[in-house]
Amino acid sequence: MKIQILGTGCAKCKQLTERAEQAVAQMGIACEVEKVTDMDEIMGFGIMMTPGLALDGEVVASGKLLSVDKIKQILEEKVSS
Repeated sequence: MKIQILGTGCAKCKQLTERAEQAVAQMGIACEVEKVTDMDEIMGFGIMMTPGLALDGEVVASGKLLSVDKIKQILEEKVSS
């Protein structure tokens, strides 16, 4: 599984990256966390507000800073499907 953090490097984008890494560590799952900072690539995901969170190329949240627990919930749903 691949988590992509979509953002140009603002404080919220950095926090979302940290929270995603914490969620993955707490769950003990094999997952790559990638930061996507190129604006053209971010726009290619179809989001207008950052930070954004994508799982395996599919946007699951944008424009908000998710909690570690919310990220874990999203990951659990993805793993179980």
